[in-house]
Amino acid sequence: MLTPPLFAAGTAEPHPAMILPFALMLLAIALMPFINLHWWERHFPKVAVGLGAVTTVYYVFFLSNPGRMLHVAHEYVSFIALIGSLFVVAGGIHIDVKGEAKPWVNCVFLFIGAVLANFIGTTGASMLLIRPWIRMNKYRITAFHTVFFIFIVSNVGGCLTPIGDPPLFLGYLKGVPFWWVLEKCWVAWAIAVVGLIAIFYALDRRNFLRAPREVRDLETRKEIWRVEGWRNVIFIVVILAAVFVKQPIGLSEALMLAAAVGSWFATPKRVHEANDFNFHPIREVAWLFVGIFATMVAALDYLEIHAGKLGLDSEMKFFWLTGVLSGALDNAPTYLTFLAVAMGLHDLSLNNPEDVRQLVATHDHELIAISLGAVFFGAMSYIGNGPNFMVKSISERAGVKTPGFFAYLLKYALPILIPLMVIISLLFFSRWRVF
Repeated sequence: MLTPPLFAAGTAEPHPAMILPFALMLLAIALMPFINLHWWERHFPKVAVGLGAVTTVYYVFFLSNPGRMLHVAHEYVSFIALIGSLFVVAGGIHIDVKGEAKPWVNCVFLFIGAVLANFIGTTGASMLLIRPWIRMNKYRITAFHTVFFIFIVSNVGGCLTPIGDPPLFLGYLKGVPFWWVLEKCWVAWAIAVVGLIAIFYALDRRNFLRAPREVRDLETRKEIWRVEGWRNVIFIVVILAAVFVKQPIGLSEALMLAAAVGSWFATPKRVHEANDFNFHPIREVAWLFVGIFATMVAALDYLEIHAGKLGLDSEMKFFWLTGVLSGALDNAPTYLTFLAVAMGLHDLSLNNPEDVRQLVATHDHELIAISLGAVFFGAMSYIGNGPNFMVKSISERAGVKTPGFFAYLLKYALPILIPLMVIISLLFFSRWRVF
């Protein structure tokens, strides 16, 4: 899925004021759900399209560079085709759980979710597993159960393949080799996942011991698992195979769409009803990323040209700055922003796949820092990664108490994730690094 020649375009320097639509888009995503949720739910498509149109008009009529926007449009279609098809197919698989999970069973479940996220994406894995997670812990579920699910399944787990998390797939679209992430990031993935599961086990074990005896007695019974919708595994295989199809242009996306349509009609209605499946989450993602993809063009081009002025001269800085902004805004555009900066530092262009592969070959530690920062820190807040809000919403509809925005940040993300990220940064990006 490399950029086809039809969409190739050179980088024209935009006016720095054209970064404003991108900043407004990210601020709207971050703040509007808390300022006026009802208004935002009704009007966010208009905001996304309106801000995107500003950048599009500027590039087409003022910079006379429509090819740049066609290039981005193709990337957007590829991105939504993958995310949307995996979302639909995952919605056709229902996991029914009866019985109560012991702490070690919960840990195994989270580890399976972390691995699965790399095959069906963090969004697909989150939508598939959050309801079984709630059911298997229904008699003693607390806020930290939801939080650690977001940490592991919705974010950190998806660090091994471009399919796993949106930032990595955007990198793949730009030219990062598919298996590069697995080869370079698996050690950090293992440390982060095992570390988070170990912390979770300590908290869940204490929660289990504090539970009433009748609840603990329930947990000694055998858990019963039943999975419906196995035929959707075929459609997942089709989608994964389609990722590697490069020619002709559009065939990859067409195969993904065909798999989604096939899954929809092949899945019994009762399975969709059991999953409470609807298209609202993916529709929201699709509209928001119209605005993100369009508005970020000017920001990426400007940062690529002026990268040398930003003072980013070490992998450690790339890791922490990418991470902090990923948690505060959204990790997908943040990843591309700092990838553009890294490319610019070495006089390379983000719009040239050959240049991207050159960065991978000669300065891969910078890309490792950007990749880990974007994926891991996406768990820092509800707005860091798309599935986070979806999991929170589903949990609340199921009657599970979830922490608010600042409680999530102050009670869980900062005291748990930041120390772990310090360890990761020392092991991988400091002068004393081991890997």
